[in-house]
Amino acid sequence: MRKVFCETLGLELKLPEKCERIISFSPAVTEALFSMGLGDKVVGVSVYCVRPEEARKKVIVGSYSNTNVEKLKELKPDLIFTTTGYQRNFALNLSKIFNVYAVQLPISLCSLIATCVEVGFVAGYYKEARNLERELIEKLLDIKRLKRKLRVYVEIDLGGPVSFGAFSYITNTLEILGVEGIFSNESCEWLIPDFEKVKEKNPEVIIYEPKMFRSETKEEVIKKLVNRGWENIDAVKRGKILVTPGPYDFLAHHGPSFITKAIPWLYDNLSKLE
Repeated sequence: MRKVFCETLGLELKLPEKCERIISFSPAVTEALFSMGLGDKVVGVSVYCVRPEEARKKVIVGSYSNTNVEKLKELKPDLIFTTTGYQRNFALNLSKIFNVYAVQLPISLCSLIATCVEVGFVAGYYKEARNLERELIEKLLDIKRLKRKLRVYVEIDLGGPVSFGAFSYITNTLEILGVEGIFSNESCEWLIPDFEKVKEKNPEVIIYEPKMFRSETKEEVIKKLVNRGWENIDAVKRGKILVTPGPYDFLAHHGPSFITKAIPWLYDNLSKLE
């Protein structure tokens, strides 16, 4: 048995040398495990774990903060992964019965990669974790910067409009691409946007992500923004609205595909609006 300390929960876990039965309540963790070739070790996932497609074939054990404990016991997990933030209390409650490791939410692209490595290390698969780390770093080295610094507003529907401040991997990504998020100096990870403040900051481009499991067209989004009174914002007037490809979380997903798919999508689409 190995002793692994979870800093985020302040708990010491006793784990087998290699965890053979893993449950993940985090879509990002689930994708990281599959990306390391450990999909066969995953025995249960949350309803939101949709990447890769094979993950959807696993036993669904709950949502972000709800589960059936008896169902978890039947699966006999060596290890359960959650995240922090909205899942912290959920993780603490589960830790009274199971080995639970809560992975911290990333604040930058570097910490996003570190999270993937951490997941592999905790599960006991060091080589697989390092291989994924190398692949993701190589992808980051290929990132190009835009020629002109666009002023961008990002909004994701997380049950209501949410935007992002300095402590967000999304803001960090925009800066690496050479883009300025209008709330990039706000001392927070996320915030509920003040619509009047957005009007004052007058973004050149708006990136909009619909709610999970829902798709919206650019025309539908523009209509929504006009109804807010944003018709005179440059991005709306000029139709410079980017709607992320649905129906799943795209920018809100902080697994490996954020680097392999979301960043190339951002660059390709933003470069057309320079």
